[in-house]
Amino acid sequence: MDEKENILALLPARLKAARAQRGLSLDAVAKLSGVSRSMVSQIERGESSPTIATLWNLTTALQVDFAGLLDEQDRAVITVQRASDAPLIEKRGSGCKIKILSQPEDAGQQELYDLTFQSGGVLDSQPHGTGAQEHLTVLDGRIVVTSGEATEMLEPGDTAHYPADVPHAIRAEGTARAFLVVRGG
Repeated sequence: MDEKENILALLPARLKAARAQRGLSLDAVAKLSGVSRSMVSQIERGESSPTIATLWNLTTALQVDFAGLLDEQDRAVITVQRASDAPLIEKRGSGCKIKILSQPEDAGQQELYDLTFQSGGVLDSQPHGTGAQEHLTVLDGRIVVTSGEATEMLEPGDTAHYPADVPHAIRAEGTARAFLVVRGG
């Protein structure tokens, strides 16, 4: 099989995998790309070879690299952020160290933080954008979470899911450490 045939043989599975990875239906990809649902389906089944323009629209809609999609080598890439290189957010809260674990391009979509509290430390937050949610897992110590009018005490291993588009706070009872995921907003 020559290089061109090899690329065309890999394309349907790679497009389908990219769509599945993003949790998109055929209809959603069609709306995002401007390519008909039936054409997307035919391409994924290997029944039709897309034009460069169609392929460009699909890769843009799926947010995948055009060249990487056609590359013959499957590349498993592991990006490592060493603990010593993780950025810190300073001067937010009181007695709280915030280490950023997520990649910069994830800002506003899904952000990951490692929170370390001194005894009585607090992270008091104003509302994030509409629909924002936080998911806090206590790793060590005890933490009180407040979201709007609701308050809960968390122990190690507990996870709280709460709206972050209202005033909210995370307060340590003694020293504590937690993992925080902020989604949306």
